[in-house]
Amino acid sequence: MTTDQETGRIDHAKMNHGHEGHSKGAHAGHKRDHQTGDHAGHSSGGGHDHAAMVAEYRKRFWVALALTVPILALAPMIQEFLGVKELLAFPGDSYVLAILSSIVYFYGGWPFLKGLWSEVSARNIGMMTLIGVAITAAYVYSVAMVIVGSQETFFWELATLIAIMLFGHWIEMKSVMGAGKALEKLAQLMPDTAHLMLDDGSVSDVPVSQLKNGDQLLIKPGEKVPADAIIVKGETSVNESMLTGESKPVTKTEGAQVIGGSINGEGSITVRVAKTGDETFLSSVIRLVEEAQKSKSKTQDLANNAAKWLTFIALGGGFFTAFGWTFFTGQGFAFAMERAVTVMVIACPHALGLAVPLVVARSTAIAATNGLLIRDRTAFEEARNIQAIIFDKTGTLTRGEFGITDTLVFSDNFAPDEMVAYAASVEAHSEHPIAKGIVKDAKEKWDVDNFRAITGKGAEGVVKGKDVKAVSPGYVRAKGLFPDDPRIKELSKQGKTVIFVLIENVLAGAIALADIIRPESKKAIAELHRMGIQCMMLTGDNKQVADWVGQQIGLDEVIAEVLPDQKAAKVKEIQSRGLVVAMTGDGVNDAPALAQANVGIAIGAGTDVAIETADIILVKSNPLDVVAIVGLARATYGKMMQNLFWATGYNTVAIPAAAGAFFPWGIVLSPAIGAIFMSSSTIICAINAQLLRLKSQFSE
Repeated sequence: MTTDQETGRIDHAKMNHGHEGHSKGAHAGHKRDHQTGDHAGHSSGGGHDHAAMVAEYRKRFWVALALTVPILALAPMIQEFLGVKELLAFPGDSYVLAILSSIVYFYGGWPFLKGLWSEVSARNIGMMTLIGVAITAAYVYSVAMVIVGSQETFFWELATLIAIMLFGHWIEMKSVMGAGKALEKLAQLMPDTAHLMLDDGSVSDVPVSQLKNGDQLLIKPGEKVPADAIIVKGETSVNESMLTGESKPVTKTEGAQVIGGSINGEGSITVRVAKTGDETFLSSVIRLVEEAQKSKSKTQDLANNAAKWLTFIALGGGFFTAFGWTFFTGQGFAFAMERAVTVMVIACPHALGLAVPLVVARSTAIAATNGLLIRDRTAFEEARNIQAIIFDKTGTLTRGEFGITDTLVFSDNFAPDEMVAYAASVEAHSEHPIAKGIVKDAKEKWDVDNFRAITGKGAEGVVKGKDVKAVSPGYVRAKGLFPDDPRIKELSKQGKTVIFVLIENVLAGAIALADIIRPESKKAIAELHRMGIQCMMLTGDNKQVADWVGQQIGLDEVIAEVLPDQKAAKVKEIQSRGLVVAMTGDGVNDAPALAQANVGIAIGAGTDVAIETADIILVKSNPLDVVAIVGLARATYGKMMQNLFWATGYNTVAIPAAAGAFFPWGIVLSPAIGAIFMSSSTIICAINAQLLRLKSQFSE
């Protein structure tokens, strides 16, 4: 098995956030033939990158704010309210007020005016149309009042509205930008230079961009690994936490793979480059995260439709508010216009437009930095509805390598650990997987003399002056030494491999081995049960072994002895019970089953084929991360619903209030107060998205 995460080339555009309004974005379909749909990100603004646009909004805000101070001081309503009209008024002050307000309107309001034109031209009416219409109505009306000599202007409301809207956009864009910081951090992991080892043995520092497959590199202690590579000399520990979320350094010896961007520990190592550039694991992670952040969300469709309807409601509401107050009350045209402008401002669906994208960006970033790579947003959202999870056995619930599970001692002359040590000393000279399992789990081993393989039966040698044999049950049975012990029969029923140890031709004990169950598997199954999810296992292994694993970790159902081409059919059969099914696997033979499942989850240490077919990839090969991804999917959906509820719900009170419904009780909202409400709603959605967290105990 490998830790290679090659996922293929994926064309994508950078996620931009501009000031020309919400635009449509296309997303290429994944394996489930997704349709292109509206994407609620902001469109590119004149080719500016995200940081430049944040800076632009910041600059426009400060200019607008600076001009708003004298505008407030010159506004007749403010002067009367503060009782300073005699002190601040002067001849021609209304023209100065109009000039300052014009600067704020054209400079500060330019992003909204430009957005209005873009949306109307594209026949895609949205949030920018509302803001543009609101500030234009206020500005044109106020200028007209100045021309006719009236002081009933909206200049101070106009200035404060634009300043507040600019501030809201600035903060919102910073929030969106912050949600993508994980990608920047990942991209910064790769060093700029590498120590290339030349044919004459010397070392030359070269740019990482010039590396090619097969190059040998020297990596010193504490340095970043410059490319995906294989260790050819040396031993060290590597910190892969930024890539996998695993804080504990991973020991690496000759032949082990190291990931570009990880940090070398205490040892100096020589590596051979295996992958560079876009082929590396790090690049694959970045591609997957960017793709997931852009991918179509079913919840986003709901937000887009709600935003569009809210726009029409606001425009219609503004018109009928102005019409009603003008012709059916005695409040006058100025009051009617103020109510209409406030309705359009307070109903701006900006919060609605960002309610889902902010949560999408945040959840994808959280997942990526914890080793949970989301390839398909739709499937990720579906993960919250999972009712049954099917696990492959080998390499998923188990480690895929033999280890000692039981030791039986038949002689009082040897302790269990001592008996295992004798066997390991002999088996150390064998390459058989069973032998390696004994050696790996032995607490100690000693030198062996006269080692000899017993063809098809085991091995023997002289250890500490004693003749030691590690042999199969067939050898012991042939020698008439097979013990009449019910424990042996029980181990065989469990499908375990039993090795007998003879010391000086006396049966000293037996060692049972099996594919070692991952220590996290039992906890993962318990957590999934707590979440109301059925847990099953689908394996090609024999029924005895499968049943034993199922009993050990508490599975609800075990399906064993399934041929590779039957796995997808088994998944379909379970789906026919009316269950939403997730499949977790790591091998080539799991790929059809991953594709058939509602949600396909690939164990990261598995094959490229399984990874390419899956919707979600678990980098750490940890079953607890299945729990984490379901928990994150549920938490993400919860945040989306909270944001959508807030972004739409507050309008049920805010729009009537803006229209003057509470006027009889003395409650009147000005356009500036409306802007504060609207911006606050958006900022609340942004903060709520940032509060999304991954329950860390799941992936410990």
